[in-house]
Amino acid sequence: MSVAVVGAGAWGTALANVAAEACGGRTPLIGRDPAAMAEIAKARVNARRLPGVALHAGVAPTADLDAVGGEDVVLLVTPMQTLREVARDLAPRLKPGAIVVACAKGVERGAHALPPQVLAECLPGFAHALLSGPSFADDVARGLPTAVTLASSDETLAAALAARLATRSFRPYHTTDMTGVALGGAAKNVLAIAAGAAEGRGLGASAVAALIARGFAELSRLGAALGARPETLAGLSGLGDLVLTATSSKSRNFALGQALGRGEAPPDKLAEGAATAEALVALAAAHGVEMPISAAVAEVVAGRVSVAAAIEGLLARPLKAEA
Repeated sequence: MSVAVVGAGAWGTALANVAAEACGGRTPLIGRDPAAMAEIAKARVNARRLPGVALHAGVAPTADLDAVGGEDVVLLVTPMQTLREVARDLAPRLKPGAIVVACAKGVERGAHALPPQVLAECLPGFAHALLSGPSFADDVARGLPTAVTLASSDETLAAALAARLATRSFRPYHTTDMTGVALGGAAKNVLAIAAGAAEGRGLGASAVAALIARGFAELSRLGAALGARPETLAGLSGLGDLVLTATSSKSRNFALGQALGRGEAPPDKLAEGAATAEALVALAAAHGVEMPISAAVAEVVAGRVSVAAAIEGLLARPLKAEA
């Protein structure tokens, strides 16, 4: 399998290094800005997004989206809110039989769609997969041990992709539960904002642990309503990704929460949880699922309530049996 990566952010760059190492040969890394991609190609490092990490010799930076046309597998590494647009742009350029792997985490605003739904609507006739799990781009790019989940409704395809993208340090585990993998990736970013806000407000490690545990309960309820498997939610792409994202300042979502908790201006970085929060809560409501922590995050991010008021509201909820 030959591989191309669409999206030249930190995660896209890291995955291009993985693909080049795993598959050998030339791996196109495609970004939108011709000047930026020319700079990356010349310097052999993505200094703006992943400084200090050299590109693998097989990575070929380019701004030409047509570069996907000769590749067997395309890793689509774009933010969730632009996934539909990019997938539509890709459709006429993909070669017959190409496999498209979404690496986005979130819920689409407006449509309240998860990544597999977007791929199905925009790229019918192609094989689809989803890559998610506890992984910081810097760790992956530097070759530090990382385990992720690769999902496809076709188990043979999922297993083949996982084997092909594996390296000495990058270990994909495969599943057919695309819904569970997608939900885990979406909810963990929202819940990480809540954990960061608690830490930033100085509420203590016990409060952060409680938010992670109760947040996971929210995720589990929504997963059950949408048919996700409990073992998927308790695995790498669910609980594993939540623990990583909700406990480290390297996480953009946790860092955003910290800033909100401290009353500081949010960092000027993309935080998928901020874009996803309201859509996640709306998706849950459509299935009769209550997600109070996620709803509080949505209210805070939208500026409708303060962090203090959101915390007070959560603490005022009635006591009940743990489930």
